[in-house]
Amino acid sequence: MKVLQINANLDFGSTGVIMQDIGACAEADGIGMYYAYQNARSPKQNAIKVGNNISWLIHAFMCRLFGMQAFFSVFSTLVLLRKISVIHPDIVHLHNLHNNYINIPILLKYLAKNDIRTIITMHDCWWFTGKCTHYVDIGCNRFQEGCHDCPKRMKDIPAILYDSSNYIWRKKKELLERIPRLTLVGCSEWICNEARKSFLKNRDIRQIYNGVDTTIFNAKERKKHSSFVIMGMANKWLRDSEKDLIDAIIDKTNACITIVGCSVAQQKWLKQYGDRVNAIGYKKEQSKLADIYRSADVFVNLTHADTLPTVNMEAICCGTPVITYDTSGSPELVDESTGIVVKESDYDGIVAAIKKIQTGKFVFPTSEAFAKFDKNKCFRQYIKLYNE
Repeated sequence: MKVLQINANLDFGSTGVIMQDIGACAEADGIGMYYAYQNARSPKQNAIKVGNNISWLIHAFMCRLFGMQAFFSVFSTLVLLRKISVIHPDIVHLHNLHNNYINIPILLKYLAKNDIRTIITMHDCWWFTGKCTHYVDIGCNRFQEGCHDCPKRMKDIPAILYDSSNYIWRKKKELLERIPRLTLVGCSEWICNEARKSFLKNRDIRQIYNGVDTTIFNAKERKKHSSFVIMGMANKWLRDSEKDLIDAIIDKTNACITIVGCSVAQQKWLKQYGDRVNAIGYKKEQSKLADIYRSADVFVNLTHADTLPTVNMEAICCGTPVITYDTSGSPELVDESTGIVVKESDYDGIVAAIKKIQTGKFVFPTSEAFAKFDKNKCFRQYIKLYNE
């Protein structure tokens, strides 16, 4: 059996690591794995680079005019198809294609014409919307009947000249309906349920968690500080809408806050809090990040739109309880034994949850093995799917 995976990144970034880990599991099972990508740190011999700096820049420019991401890069995609025809894969497994490097009409028509078994892993909502990767943060449900007048037209990647959301929604629907043997995999139950509200509702939809490396993220060497430590991620904590929570926590709890992934400017801004806030830069090494999780008493995830937060799984596997909002796929990773879910944007609820854990009224089972988050066990389900 030969399987080709396509993703924007290979061997770095969340989806790039996921693609590589799935491939490693498959190769260990004797499956021939091939990869197509835009960027990689260490390209593999059996990998195809799609496009180049010039084609990516042209694609990005056109996308910002019309909002049609993954609808350009015609020549690069045709070159890719020639290489796919040589590989002759039994299965093509698609991940994130929305990164200015590939043309999905050309690719999906090829898969349909050649009746190639196709798997799509839905890491976000892009596959069934007319533009955005997430819509829950603005309460939009247009994707259910047909995107139009996109409220995110000028957000994320802006569409300066024209709102193409309705055309893109209709085109994705048409292209995906052409593929006879299509299986969609959601990395959370939440996104599977969202897909079932869309034009994909009659297709084969499965759920497989992404998982984490439990040889790194585990509770074997938990560390304890004299003070109570709250951990959070800068991209969630330091948005303008969330910054007031830092003041609320400092005023109402006798705790210190560790914020990971801070830029130099953010670290400078956080100095105003003195010893109460420890601002840490981005951590590339997973082992160092795991040490920070193990040093924290609680991990607070302030996400408003996330399919399946890997950080929740990493914290839980390190024996650190999670507090998160009740939105998207974040709460399904947290049960009564591993954390507390509060209403979205409820700062008082966040503070109350922190106090509950701080006062010892919450007991976290640090010795329990969280097998459902072990990446090897999770990705073995893809091997079963391939064989099926």
